[in-house]
Amino acid sequence: MCDVSEVELHYGSATDVGRVREMNQDAFLAQPPVFVVADGMGGHDDGEVASRFVVEEFGRLTDAGCDSTRGAELVIATLQACHDRLMEHREHKRADGHENWFAGTTAVVALVVEDEGVPKWLLANLGDSRLYKMTDGELDQVSVDHSVVQELFDAGEITAADMHTHPRRNVVTRSLGGPAFDHPDFFLLPLASAERLVLCSDGVSGMIDDDEIGRILADSPDPRDAAERVVAAAVEAGGRDNATAVVVDVVGLARSGASYDSEQQRMSLEDKLGALP
Repeated sequence: MCDVSEVELHYGSATDVGRVREMNQDAFLAQPPVFVVADGMGGHDDGEVASRFVVEEFGRLTDAGCDSTRGAELVIATLQACHDRLMEHREHKRADGHENWFAGTTAVVALVVEDEGVPKWLLANLGDSRLYKMTDGELDQVSVDHSVVQELFDAGEITAADMHTHPRRNVVTRSLGGPAFDHPDFFLLPLASAERLVLCSDGVSGMIDDDEIGRILADSPDPRDAAERVVAAAVEAGGRDNATAVVVDVVGLARSGASYDSEQQRMSLEDKLGALP
């Protein structure tokens, strides 16, 4: 089983259908040591099927237990299982006469793993849902969007402002549900480098900019409030898409040989958070 006895986490989550969509095709998992946000794509309830598969498969890691030293291998195997389920479901739908049936989903994952005997964050992403870290009040995007507009921006063909209005801003270049399995990007972070993690769908990051997300997080010491306020702000800004956020705080690290003052970290965060159940 993933051993998180040395790591104390506080977390919150929120999701909203928004003001335009009829159905919420986002899904999330907040079940230590695993946190996931998936943004489904497809007509009617098809995207909901894809994002639900992601949450169900990653939920198995906590239900059955997992080896915390094999984090990347487990993430890839779990994403592959999601892909396989989508392919099987597609075959059933097309056999029933739905020849053009398609469902896909993005996925961002945060998992506490053991690396060289030290607990760390293993982060993974597919698509344009995002992973952020916040330390000392500074918000930084960790993941890089797998999207057409990100590629155009990297090539110098459009500006950062253009990315929010470009006609292909919703086109992703990697996701689950395509004809071939797409591998995720991985990031391995020391716990001390990420006092707070944020996982969100593009219904958040596409509606409010990083400065606004950072301001809300800085003003919301309780991660439950932080998640709810970030999603509410995205809906208030127009809510053109489903909006989902998971916020995770590292509260304490018990190991005596930790590379930072875990007792001070705990005291500092408890001052901010107050007593949580």
